[in-house]
Amino acid sequence: MTAAVQVGATLTGDRQGIQAGTVPAVGEPAPDFELVNQFGEPVRLSALRGRNVVVVFYPFAFSGICTGELCEIRDNLALFEEADAAVLAVSVDSKFAQRAYAEKEGYTFDLVADFWPHGAVAARYGVFDPSSGMAQRGTFIIDADGIVRYVVVNPRGQARDFAEYRAALAGLGGN
Repeated sequence: MTAAVQVGATLTGDRQGIQAGTVPAVGEPAPDFELVNQFGEPVRLSALRGRNVVVVFYPFAFSGICTGELCEIRDNLALFEEADAAVLAVSVDSKFAQRAYAEKEGYTFDLVADFWPHGAVAARYGVFDPSSGMAQRGTFIIDADGIVRYVVVNPRGQARDFAEYRAALAGLGGN
């Protein structure tokens, strides 16, 4: 695993009242959240209990590396379905930007808006960068009981390794 931020490290900074938290470690309960998806529908992490969940924080819709990463998920969605895993792609963009992005790229999984309070969920997961106002590239694979089973946070400009998703999901299996 190529973690760019040491798991358990605390990110510093405060912007618009959002204090960055600690990256949840493997074996810890995943912080619950509720955000709206690209259609304005509420998506609550705890409502997905009983299924595995892959939470993918990405900086911004329509950016190059983000598009490549999410297209990789789109093109390999069967891998996630075989592991009974819901995909939640999270950025600080609005639900309107998320919807336009999903339509343009053909994403059928939920793109959720951590728009307001700006980056609050990314901060709870320790991946909000207050100096740029965006989420870092953090991936959290959460099992059906709500426990974090895989964590990676990549530095700005470095795409995630899709082979790592494959290996982590294979370790979970379907329910």
